[in-house]
Amino acid sequence: MRFVRRKKKNKNDDRRIDLKRNMRIYWEIVSKYKWFYFFVILMVFIVEGVHIVEKYLFKIVIDRGTEFSAGTIASEILVGALLGVAAVYLSLLLVKAISQWFKIHLANLFEGRMLFDLKRRYFNHIIHLGNRFHTSHKTGSLISRLTRGSRGLEGITDFIIYDVAPLLLQFALLSVAFFYLDVTSTIVLALTIFCFIGFSVIISLKQQTTNLIANEAEDREKANIADVFMNIDSIKYYGKENFIKNRFAKIADNSKKWLIKLWHYGRWFNFGQSLILGIGTFFLFYFPLIKFLDGGITIGTVAFIYTAYGGLLGPLYGFVHSLRRLYMHLADVQDLFDYEKINNDIEDKVNAPKLKVKKGKIDFEGISFKYHDRKVINNVSLEINPGEKIALVGHSGSGKTTLVKLLYRLYDTDTGKIKIDGLDIRDVRQESLRGELSIVPQEAILFDDTIFENIRFSRPSATKAEVLRAMRFAQLDKFVKLLPQRENTIVGERGVKLSGGEKQRVSIARAILANKKILVLDEATSALDSKTEWEIQKDLKRLMEGRTSIIIAHRLSTIMHADKIVVMDKGRIVQLGKHNELINKPGVYKELWNLQKGGYIEE
Repeated sequence: MRFVRRKKKNKNDDRRIDLKRNMRIYWEIVSKYKWFYFFVILMVFIVEGVHIVEKYLFKIVIDRGTEFSAGTIASEILVGALLGVAAVYLSLLLVKAISQWFKIHLANLFEGRMLFDLKRRYFNHIIHLGNRFHTSHKTGSLISRLTRGSRGLEGITDFIIYDVAPLLLQFALLSVAFFYLDVTSTIVLALTIFCFIGFSVIISLKQQTTNLIANEAEDREKANIADVFMNIDSIKYYGKENFIKNRFAKIADNSKKWLIKLWHYGRWFNFGQSLILGIGTFFLFYFPLIKFLDGGITIGTVAFIYTAYGGLLGPLYGFVHSLRRLYMHLADVQDLFDYEKINNDIEDKVNAPKLKVKKGKIDFEGISFKYHDRKVINNVSLEINPGEKIALVGHSGSGKTTLVKLLYRLYDTDTGKIKIDGLDIRDVRQESLRGELSIVPQEAILFDDTIFENIRFSRPSATKAEVLRAMRFAQLDKFVKLLPQRENTIVGERGVKLSGGEKQRVSIARAILANKKILVLDEATSALDSKTEWEIQKDLKRLMEGRTSIIIAHRLSTIMHADKIVVMDKGRIVQLGKHNELINKPGVYKELWNLQKGGYIEE
């Protein structure tokens, strides 16, 4: 008995381009400018129609010249025919030039607006996706897909405007003309084009899976590059350049493998297309020539068939070349369109109102939260009164920062409620919720912009005087005065041109300018030297007056005067009270205090 081993199916074999969905989304974007599309195609039809008529004028010239040489017409008739042809040609030349100008002008406007809509649509969609999405998708991949998607949409549009439309018109006009002049040539022309395009479509369909996989490999490569350059300091500090180079080489080698496999389809394109076109050209030359020798058609007709067919080869080659590129463009837009399948895991309720914090009372009511099946917050209840200053302390991983992320609704609780001024934060618009909170995060991430604009980011409507006042409050003005461009100094990507303390002060000034009722300080002074920290702590104390403040701190000496200290351990509140109360009780707080001896928690 003979056993036949089945070839294991590769999971990549099922990767296909969803032509129907991609073109539906494409039309959604294009339909806004359908009149632009219509007039661009109309201009293309006029231009291509002129090309055919010009070749027919050439046929008239040859036929009249042949008749004159044979003595069947007088010179006056020949001159009249030539003058008529010249007049028509010049008129067509003007029509073609004007049509070409309008075609390019309208196409530029159309594609520019369409690409703007595409970028805005997907940028807006991605920017509103939740924290889970952004923590699981690499920045390099997002940028790669946005760039390729825009390029792909432009490629699809160019294919329709500059390849499909010209070919269809020329084929339609030539079929009518050939049918009138020579039926056999019409049949040969139709069969050649059908086989030529059909073969190209088959090869394009076969390459689509490889195209999608090559795109994925390219995304991984770009994501790796972005990751490396954003962490270049760590690579330098640990002397891991060779390790990183070897890792990149493996990733780039995978991209190379799939790109070469994709490019190899070009061999089949060239082979098949050359063979089909060669056979078609032979018969298209053969049959009209035989008919001419038999006296069935004129030499002008033969010349028209040859020149018209030769003129069709350009659009035909352009069409099939772009057809191959079309599937690449479809793969590019599909990668971007796939983001539409991803819904925000944090959704606003229908007609949810905006939040306006008036008092600043916060209630955590029996909240629990899991992250990747690990319970991070476990049945936490906490009441924070308006204007109260509470501190969250505990070992790393105890749930302090997660509690703040839940307050910001970067994640939704699994059970329980979080209320601000008595309103469940899930019942209000999340953007308005975050807009009513002010934070100084542990890691100050800045935009590649000026110091001034980085501070004004928290309140774009702020005046220059208000921004400068916030800078003085954060003890930033003395440093800024030493800079050649002062507050207009560019800070670099992620603020790399500033020290950790300088970035933190910009972040503090940003929070000061926001001027909200609820303030979160997440290790706000951790990157500052002792003198500057002491100065800013005085300013922060003044800033917190009249505001509900949540302070996350490892350095317990900075939160000794908090109204309430919340001690967390393994996602639970294990102690609650003032410093003087907790320091005299056995428990986590006293243990942390003893470990620090007035300094930092020893992690």
